[in-house]
Amino acid sequence: MSKRHPIYLDNHATTPLDPRALEAMMPYLTEMFGNPHSTNHLYGYEAEAAVEYARERIANVIGAEPREIIFTSGATESNNLAIKGAGYFQERLETGARRHIVTAVTEHKCVLESVRRLERQGFRVTWLGVDGDGRIDLEELQAALTDETLLVSLMAANNEIGTLAPLAEIGALCRARGVMFHTDAAQAFGKIPLDVNAMNIDLMSISGHKVYGPKGIGALYVRRRPRVRLEPLIDGGGQERALRSGTLATSLCVGFGEAAAIAADKMAAEGPRLKGLRDRLRDGLLAGLSGIHVNGPGPNGPRLPNNLNISFGGVDAGILMASLKGLAVSSGSACSTASVEPSYVLRAVGQSDELSRASLRFGIGRFNTEADIETAVTQIVTAVTHLRLAAGAASAAQ
Repeated sequence: MSKRHPIYLDNHATTPLDPRALEAMMPYLTEMFGNPHSTNHLYGYEAEAAVEYARERIANVIGAEPREIIFTSGATESNNLAIKGAGYFQERLETGARRHIVTAVTEHKCVLESVRRLERQGFRVTWLGVDGDGRIDLEELQAALTDETLLVSLMAANNEIGTLAPLAEIGALCRARGVMFHTDAAQAFGKIPLDVNAMNIDLMSISGHKVYGPKGIGALYVRRRPRVRLEPLIDGGGQERALRSGTLATSLCVGFGEAAAIAADKMAAEGPRLKGLRDRLRDGLLAGLSGIHVNGPGPNGPRLPNNLNISFGGVDAGILMASLKGLAVSSGSACSTASVEPSYVLRAVGQSDELSRASLRFGIGRFNTEADIETAVTQIVTAVTHLRLAAGAASAAQ
């Protein structure tokens, strides 16, 4: 990374490609260029073998069978395939169709929009609320499940405030009622332990670029026993168990597989290290500034180890980000070209629109150091103090 680049603290948006993943990919971008579906010669056979090895490595991270891993372009496609695919398959049934879906108001946009698509097509949807930490009420979930419920879709870790879902408890409730359980695990995969069998997960969406792998590759775990039935969204040659047709990009699959294996190997040590950096950033900001609020679970709550979301009272997040020339961070709100709109996630946890517009999300990553955190604290404290003084002077002048 060039010294001209700011310190990168936006690892929830994307992670840098691990050099080891890039090294694994390179042969499949050059001399080993075969189509993995053309296995009647050496080039295709080599590519197929590489794809299947990557599939196995990804499956191992979550306790799945390799053939239960369906490669996609990323978590957005995986979420669409899981939710719409389950719904569209039900629409083909002449009898016994289930047309009820349960999800939460804090899900990622691609989940919310996929569910709304089915809702417009006649499916009934229960939208679960969350508490101040972003957690659903398990009793409310249990009460929502009926004999008509097809699918529960709840994310493993929230992409804004890092809240971890009680996946095993949710899975147990779903399995007891014969309901499919889908989780968007894009932020959680490779960061926290996941086991699709222990947690009774039937569908899991993951993405390469959230775990130091390449962009443009993801996967959907699709349980075989008890069998999950989906209607494919892409028609073609019937690749990926006929669920996702199209020629796979061998290099991307290989890079994802390498990144997954590295994440699994480093998870036990990396989680505590990132949590230590996260806590150091939080404590430094709390010590240096008043009028700030940590959004989401507290220090000992169920939260991703690398996540921090803070509202800086009296400061506009867009202006603050523009002031932080040496840092790459993102707003906890959805940004438009003209303004920072209140985050629907922060609204759901009870945050005011004013503080929602003043929030920043920090995603600490594998390549961040203690020096990065100390620099970030200094820059943020200085910028917030300056902006507050300037706002106070402007107000007094009026």
